[in-house]
Amino acid sequence: MHWIVASLVSAFFLGCYDLFTKASVRGNAVLPVLFFANVCSAAVWLALMGARVASPGAVPEILWVEPLNAHQHLLLFAKSALVASSWVCSYFAVKHLPVSLAAPIRATAPVWTLFGALLVLGERPSWLQILGVVTTIGAFFGLSVAGRQEGINFSKNKSVWLLICGTLLGAVSGLYDKFLLGTVGFKASTVQAWFAIYLAAIFAPLALAWKARLWPRNEFHWRWSIPLVGLALLAADFLYFDVLRNPEALVSLVSSFRRASVLVAFAGGLLIFHESNGRKKLPAVIGVVIGIALTIMG
Repeated sequence: MHWIVASLVSAFFLGCYDLFTKASVRGNAVLPVLFFANVCSAAVWLALMGARVASPGAVPEILWVEPLNAHQHLLLFAKSALVASSWVCSYFAVKHLPVSLAAPIRATAPVWTLFGALLVLGERPSWLQILGVVTTIGAFFGLSVAGRQEGINFSKNKSVWLLICGTLLGAVSGLYDKFLLGTVGFKASTVQAWFAIYLAAIFAPLALAWKARLWPRNEFHWRWSIPLVGLALLAADFLYFDVLRNPEALVSLVSSFRRASVLVAFAGGLLIFHESNGRKKLPAVIGVVIGIALTIMG
């Protein structure tokens, strides 16, 4: 599969992930949702790792998890810690924001990843590709402006600032992914497996602290959307990690393509959660499509 196509398929699953996340945290305790969603992801990889030990030929090579030394485990634990910080901020924010507004704010990550890729990794996209990225980012901000009519003051809303923090941490994670997969040379399956396992381990003590009522908190309600959060992210990230191993793939453009997930989240927010101002947000959504088309043409 070409890396551009794989990036767009990843974007579809990422949009589903946004919708499952909203369904899981709406009116629900966040930390148990994070823990159980990642337990589901970790369980899938532990089962695959166990199956390979029991019967090596039963697991396709693309799903093999490489043996690692202590330093390599530390590199992957650092990624999990970075993403865990991003998700804590983002999940608490998504709980209180419309998904048709939260998804565009999260989608501004490519502009920060682009700057980082230019400054740190020395990537040089074409001018048409840069125009596509800028158009896409501009459309995302247009969606955010339309969302203000829903009574959300960006400068004073704590959830918006939490989401911005989570988005910036996510952009840093994007650059770190390119380092792990492109420079260090990890297999996508290895990164994803240990990333999921370490995330579950990181969220376990937080979930236990929530259970012990160490702070005022909401009640937790099990929903079947919770395991779907982990499964959708497994599909999205597996394609994403595999793309980043391709030497032709530019991390700034891959991140931009992944933001096409906002189209799925936007449609789901209107159709499933009956969110408002769909017509006013539509021009910006069209801008997203134009931006992605320009980037592909470049």
